[in-house]
Amino acid sequence: MPVIVHKYGGTSVGDTDRIKKVARRLCDIQRAGNEVVAVVSAMGHTTDELLRMAHDISPEPPDRELDMLLSTGERISVALLAMAIHELGCKAVSLSGTQAGIRTNTMHTKARITGIDTRRMGEELKSGKIVLVAGFQGMSPDEDVTTLGRGGSDTTAVALAAALEADRCDIYTDVDGVYTADPNIVPGARKLDEVSYEEMLEMAATGAEVLMLRSVEYAQKYGVPLQVRSSFTGQPGTWVREEKDEMEKAVVSAVTHTGDESKLTLLRVPDRPGIAATIFGALAEENVNVDMIIQNVSEQGTTDISFTVSQSELAAAKHALDKISAEMGVSYIVGEQMGKVSIVGAGMRSYPGVAAKMFKTLADAGINIEMISTSSIKVSCVIERGQIEKAVRSLHEAFRLESS
Repeated sequence: MPVIVHKYGGTSVGDTDRIKKVARRLCDIQRAGNEVVAVVSAMGHTTDELLRMAHDISPEPPDRELDMLLSTGERISVALLAMAIHELGCKAVSLSGTQAGIRTNTMHTKARITGIDTRRMGEELKSGKIVLVAGFQGMSPDEDVTTLGRGGSDTTAVALAAALEADRCDIYTDVDGVYTADPNIVPGARKLDEVSYEEMLEMAATGAEVLMLRSVEYAQKYGVPLQVRSSFTGQPGTWVREEKDEMEKAVVSAVTHTGDESKLTLLRVPDRPGIAATIFGALAEENVNVDMIIQNVSEQGTTDISFTVSQSELAAAKHALDKISAEMGVSYIVGEQMGKVSIVGAGMRSYPGVAAKMFKTLADAGINIEMISTSSIKVSCVIERGQIEKAVRSLHEAFRLESS
């Protein structure tokens, strides 16, 4: 019997009426002859409210206790959904991440899945139940509750689909697919029918929030076909899967952006072997994810090193640099009002001049480029945060994405 995994985001289960609609959909899928697993996020703004209460109690709540608190939101959702399914005459069981056999490392608030014991889920499926799993959470080797960080429910769903060898994983959200740009910025943005794992990885890494990066990494690694769909319409969504020869390879498939970049520059750093390793090793110890890195040409034995981090990790980055700069006797400066705009497309591999066209488009719009990063299918530019929307619209028009 085919196994299908669904994931429902917070807006999809935002109130009891929406939970009842999800229950009807899951029952219909099961009655069509499938085994069904659904991963569910916390209702609406529950997680935000829990965080607010935690910070009312403590400016810096312990990470372990924060995980205990935040994991409750998803458990509420799966329990209510199980009740709704029972009311429709179907059988269901709600499971926490721990009960579902999800094992993680010990990194609280940013845990990574290390393995999944599917025995409990397999037994429940064989007994004819719809299995409902609280997303975003698991259990560490110390038997502590852990959470997987932002977008963790997407990762949970894809990991379960891989472990259960599911036929597909449908990600239900408040948008009906992956678009050529954020429709809130570009009203004429076009929904894509299909994108490759590689393109989706670059899009997720550069700001497309419809799928989280780790979930796409998992899907690519285990070959899980994903479909991004709307919870509120019956329309087909966007497929994310392995690139095929017959897939359209647009030169540029999408323009993505993020508005939460911070740029840090270490000034007059000694230019000798091992310095970069020391700097970025200290950042790694603080669990800071560094994006772009630029080192200037050495002058008189010193150089400047610039890099970007997300705004959410700026405090941790500054904490690491405070220690490093004191040890080295150097200073650093911070630019907080930064953003990043990117173009992504599999066809860029064999089409020259794409980067030049991007740079000219931004120049014509009066937008200054602070930093540049490239891959075989992506070009990203760090610019002032206030210029992001103009940059996205200009690039979307320049590459004719509305009519591609």
